[in-house]
Amino acid sequence: MKPRRREHEARDNRHAKRPDERPEAAVPSLDEDDLMRLVAEKKEPFILILDCVQDPHNLGAILRTADGAGVHAVVAPKDKAVGITETVRRISVGAADHVPFVQVTNLARTMEHLKKAGLWLVGTTDHTDKSIYDLDLKGPLALVLGAEEKGMRRLTEENCDFLAKIPMSGKVECLNVSVSAGVCLYEAVRQRALAKA
Repeated sequence: MKPRRREHEARDNRHAKRPDERPEAAVPSLDEDDLMRLVAEKKEPFILILDCVQDPHNLGAILRTADGAGVHAVVAPKDKAVGITETVRRISVGAADHVPFVQVTNLARTMEHLKKAGLWLVGTTDHTDKSIYDLDLKGPLALVLGAEEKGMRRLTEENCDFLAKIPMSGKVECLNVSVSAGVCLYEAVRQRALAKA
């Protein structure tokens, strides 16, 4: 009989490398200076900002999706947010070791620096009538998603250039943050691919 997992423990993932199979040096989180250097190197930076996502399963799933979508970096605050853990690595199927993960002390200040660097910041919220499908997501872009349950904090929302929502037709008010990330990131990917065609 197979031993049961403990609560909050991720199941083994056959697509992810075991800790003893991974390269010795795991990728450490980066800081704001590293982020700004990375942005300067890209013609059309594509950044994902997470405002206080706390569930390691959500972060792992988001990193996996971000890697698939070609995101250049994922940014999160140092406080009140999950960092890269073994569970995040396992759920991300290795993406946590490839997608630059930036932890910053002051998310609002980082957002201001990204705007000065020429990026448009698009936040997802229920506090708007504008659909994510109505916005131009081409060019230098940072998509901003809020935490589980609470969404974006007030200051984070105020620092966005545009706000958009994902249209919901059923009885449920919103999607899980990792699902929302997938919807928004791949809408940006779709628009960017059409612009290059």
